[in-house]
Amino acid sequence: MAFAEYDVVIQCDAMSVYNFLVDARNLPRWRAGIRSIELESGAAGAKGAVYRQTIKGPGGRLVAGDFEIIEARPGAEIQYQVIVGPVRPHGGYYLSTEGRRTRVRFALECEPRGILARLRSRFRRAMKAEVCQLERLKTVLEGMPHPE
Repeated sequence: MAFAEYDVVIQCDAMSVYNFLVDARNLPRWRAGIRSIELESGAAGAKGAVYRQTIKGPGGRLVAGDFEIIEARPGAEIQYQVIVGPVRPHGGYYLSTEGRRTRVRFALECEPRGILARLRSRFRRAMKAEVCQLERLKTVLEGMPHPE
């Protein structure tokens, strides 16, 4: 099992962070490699919603990375499972309030199969790079106006 996690503290309230994260249309604003995303079925941002996603894969080719929201607790947690694509991690965003700020933890876990199982250390590095993109989320959110 491969696992990676990373956390940041963002100068925004938890509901503002949650609302930004649960709107999957915002993913390309802070996660590199996402080329397109659209709601496939279900209610946007709700448990059971399925999103069709195209991401930049190995060698720059585009691959499917469709996912389903499997848990959505406003202001606290969003979990998803990739359901289509060569790699199918389970991931989540976990929020906690720290005064007027929000700590966001992004965690991913996956059981690599096939050639990825033989390239476990490279796969772990890729997962770590993915969760570290929270720094980009912090930059985007802190640059946006928020109600006081």
